[in-house]
Amino acid sequence: MVKCQEIMDAMERIAPRRLAEEWDNPGLLVGSPLQEIQKILVCLDVSDAVLEKAVRIGADMIVSHHPLIFQPIRKLRTDLPLGRRLQKLLAHDIAVLAAHTNLDIAKGGVNDVLAERIGLERLEPFAVNGRDGEAAGSLGRIGRLAVSLPIGEFARRVRDALPVSHVRLISAGDRPVSKVALCSGSGAEFVGKAASLGADAYVTGDVRYHDAQHAVERGMHVIDAGHFGTEFPVVAVLKERLEQELAEQGRTVEIVEDKASTDFFTVL
Repeated sequence: MVKCQEIMDAMERIAPRRLAEEWDNPGLLVGSPLQEIQKILVCLDVSDAVLEKAVRIGADMIVSHHPLIFQPIRKLRTDLPLGRRLQKLLAHDIAVLAAHTNLDIAKGGVNDVLAERIGLERLEPFAVNGRDGEAAGSLGRIGRLAVSLPIGEFARRVRDALPVSHVRLISAGDRPVSKVALCSGSGAEFVGKAASLGADAYVTGDVRYHDAQHAVERGMHVIDAGHFGTEFPVVAVLKERLEQELAEQGRTVEIVEDKASTDFFTVL
């Protein structure tokens, strides 16, 4: 058994909050740093299914990538999804901590996991954020494949490497793929940046029609592997890293990863 604060400290070493975007809401969102924690459930989203599992397995804490609370709460309506989840969390004394853009940016975080999955090497920062003139970190990565591939073959590699049944390919012709930029989750806003850095292909999620049009006009392929598909692989990695961080401090707690969640989107 450990204190919630010790979990917070371990997560701070994995994904420092100073890296988070200013609009983000990472950190302890429900619960107290003084809570005793025996079991943790690591997940992408605090969904109803995840919360039900947390209650079923007796988890005292949920560590999530996406923040359960994002916008200021003006009403706590227990007949609505967020209010109902908060009521259940409090009733079962389950703490919730989120590591969002800080985990996207952190070394070994969401984008590095994605890059490793799809076979990128020689990684460099991609979409650098900064505050007060100092670079805080990169929301994506740019790297190279060991061997250049046709775009169709690379798209299939991405599909097979991620928890998805399909990807959306925006092809810009016969251009072979060697240099690849990526941004996990929703990174369509960086299409132009990827093209300006000379990427042959850009891997992200939530790509809109005009983003695709812009990419083709710049001669760059885009692979939309979905928000879920580009982020969910971090869950298993985060479980292992959190176990390691706590073990190095001589602390042990049971940590369970969510393996059951799936993408909201299906193809008919």
